[in-house]
Amino acid sequence: NIVDNVYVTGNTVIDALQQTVEKDYRFRDATLGALFNGQRRRGRLILLTAHRRENLGGPLESICQAVRRIVLDNGDVEVVFPVHPNRDVRKAVQAAFDGLERVYLTEPVDVWDMHNLMDACYMVMTDSGGLQEEAPALGKPVIVLRRETERPEICDAGKAVLAGTDEEDICAHAHRLLHDQNAYRAMQKAANPYGDGKAAPRIVQAILYWAGLSAEKPSEFMPR
Repeated sequence: NIVDNVYVTGNTVIDALQQTVEKDYRFRDATLGALFNGQRRRGRLILLTAHRRENLGGPLESICQAVRRIVLDNGDVEVVFPVHPNRDVRKAVQAAFDGLERVYLTEPVDVWDMHNLMDACYMVMTDSGGLQEEAPALGKPVIVLRRETERPEICDAGKAVLAGTDEEDICAHAHRLLHDQNAYRAMQKAANPYGDGKAAPRIVQAILYWAGLSAEKPSEFMPR
């Protein structure tokens, strides 16, 4: 039976976070370094990414306007937005945020800066697939800026909400997480369906068992 040879290990991306996220991390990006290195942030930081092709044009403009409203309505909120190099993305982003205080636009950042930025933020707003998997492992609620997601299990688990691209809907979801601490903590504490940081040892154990080099049956990942 082929099912007998299938082992659920969790996603190795959660393992990677244990190697990249560091206490007292010093950011490499110049803008992030000026914001964080040696500084203690008093406000709540939102990490924002938006670049998907299906969001170009009206949807991206709506996303940007929603974020603009969130910043203006909440004086303690800051936004860091690593901006995709796509020309259409940059045009929309500059039009929405040029001159707006507490919104920091950066160049795309490497994995170390991104993971530590996620660790430092209050919540994530994104249309990225990867961030939907990574942020929940750090206890960060995710507002998914898409009409649909290929990762519905993260929404089913309660660690993310599918907000779409409508300005009013995005603002409503953000307002709830910024002002309802019970809702925020519930998303923080929900079980992560993607892993617990122990996928790699489980994979090794499964390979050894399958190859007949170990009599110990592999343990499997179960979300808790």
